[in-house]
Amino acid sequence: MPLGTLDGTPPPFFRQGPSARSKLIFFSVLALFLMVADTRLKLTEPLRLALATALQPVQWFAMRPVLLAQGGSAYLQDLHTSQSEQTSARKRLAAQSQNANQVEQLKLENARLRKLLSVRDRLTTPSRAAQVLYDAPDPYTRKVVIDVGMVDQVQAGSPVLDESGVLGQVTRVYPLVSEVTLITDREQAIPVLNTRTGARGVAFGDPQVRAGAMELRFMAANADVQVGDLLSTSGVDGVYPAGLPVARVDKVERRVDSAFARITCLPVALVSGALHVVVLEPVLATQAPPAPVQPAPAASKKGGRK
Repeated sequence: MPLGTLDGTPPPFFRQGPSARSKLIFFSVLALFLMVADTRLKLTEPLRLALATALQPVQWFAMRPVLLAQGGSAYLQDLHTSQSEQTSARKRLAAQSQNANQVEQLKLENARLRKLLSVRDRLTTPSRAAQVLYDAPDPYTRKVVIDVGMVDQVQAGSPVLDESGVLGQVTRVYPLVSEVTLITDREQAIPVLNTRTGARGVAFGDPQVRAGAMELRFMAANADVQVGDLLSTSGVDGVYPAGLPVARVDKVERRVDSAFARITCLPVALVSGALHVVVLEPVLATQAPPAPVQPAPAASKKGGRK
């Protein structure tokens, strides 16, 4: 068969319609028309709204994993931050509590020191300040150890006071420290004066009756002693200056089978919690006015001269 008789057109299956150039021109013109129509006439606005409404659930579901991942990361970060802040807050609270306790203790100590200084200003007897170091290790006595001794010219028998009243007496002196026997010790006795009535007596330490208590002994059963009476030093012993507060009457028992009343007193000084004290020089008995000399009786004359 000659070649000129063959048909050069493509079969119907491979026909592609308009040419590519025609399609480009057509769709370019259509795009320009739609842009102008959307800008001027808003023709595609309903279509855009419909598509946005239809795609909203798809967008919501598509964003869930991202939001969950972001929320989980934020939660873990916030949890870690909260735990760190809680730990820091607890540390700050503990430090503030400790500081508050120290402040309260310092306030109490300052108040006691002010009272102690006011006591020193009222006294005419030479004195020196001291600090209580510890209680004596003997459980059968009531003694404390203070931080002054022979090098500070402390003498045995010196009265010891705190901001409230008489605390005790120096009974043993060492080079650097001294031992103070408290007025509640069973071996301790102090002459006192009832500031209400002016009656004198002797107060003894009596821990057996009540812990940290004293007993006013040898007072008649009908003596004028009432609960609340203040007992102060009488000054007749040559050791304690007169007028220092010692104790208050706490209980009075008058029994018909005894000629003496049972009088229990509580010391006004902090015998179990004193921190700072004042040590006085003892009032020596030689400083008291001498007793008047009694004239010797004249010898009786016997008979006359021989």
